[in-house]
Amino acid sequence: MIRRLLSRIANRSETDFTDPEAPAFTHAATPAGVRLIAVGDIHGHLDLAHDLMARLEDEHATASGPTHLIFLGDYVDRGPASAQVIDWLAGFAPGWATPHFLRGNHEQCLIDILSGAAPDDMLATWLDYGGRETLSSYGLGSRVLYSGDLEEIRAAIRQAIPPHHRRFLEATLPCLRFGDYLFAHAGIRPGVPVETQSEEDLFWIREPFLSSSDDFGAVVVHGHTITPVPENRHNRIGIDTGVYRHGVLTAVVLEGTSRRFVAAQASGVEAGQPAHQVGG
Repeated sequence: MIRRLLSRIANRSETDFTDPEAPAFTHAATPAGVRLIAVGDIHGHLDLAHDLMARLEDEHATASGPTHLIFLGDYVDRGPASAQVIDWLAGFAPGWATPHFLRGNHEQCLIDILSGAAPDDMLATWLDYGGRETLSSYGLGSRVLYSGDLEEIRAAIRQAIPPHHRRFLEATLPCLRFGDYLFAHAGIRPGVPVETQSEEDLFWIREPFLSSSDDFGAVVVHGHTITPVPENRHNRIGIDTGVYRHGVLTAVVLEGTSRRFVAAQASGVEAGQPAHQVGG
């Protein structure tokens, strides 16, 4: 299984599965009077996360009932401020919404490393796919991060990451459902009931989920797979617009049967236009 997980870390192709002729999923609805907001993969970009929260809070004035704010995971890796993002989220208690924190594949990798469950090849791969940026945000220097001594690196990770950050990571949820919407980091496996989905699929899946036209029993709101613009399908909504690659962090606001997208963009980035690639 570890080998499969490692191959999925490396499979970072930027594919646009958007079908412009896909019909609107007009009958999916939130619970009566409830607004749901899902936030895509933050990947260590605290500045854009703050910007997006400010935009969403400004919109809250039009909400007539409770708002639930669902973060879809991948808070860490690749960006410059993973430690600061975790510190912010661990204490995040906005007066205008109830926050919920899902787990992404990048959090799962870090949890496995902290618990000792990750073998050496998984640790080495994680370092190359955003882990070094995360550890740098926790204050670890190049001498340790590029030493090649995995035992030294493991010990440094355990010492650098504070207990309340680890508790936050371990408390993240695999998925969450409200009304006709299911929230999961990566998606679900078609043909498998929602209640029996594996965590591996919830955190890692791409195909056959992305190309499936099945009715999943709920509209799946997910991140994980980068597309230049949000995907609004009849059976799923994808909102990972590649903050570390395109400079755009996206949220979807669901209220009744309506859907709309809100984005925070790095300076010089226009909505729907990929920025220069900033990460590998």
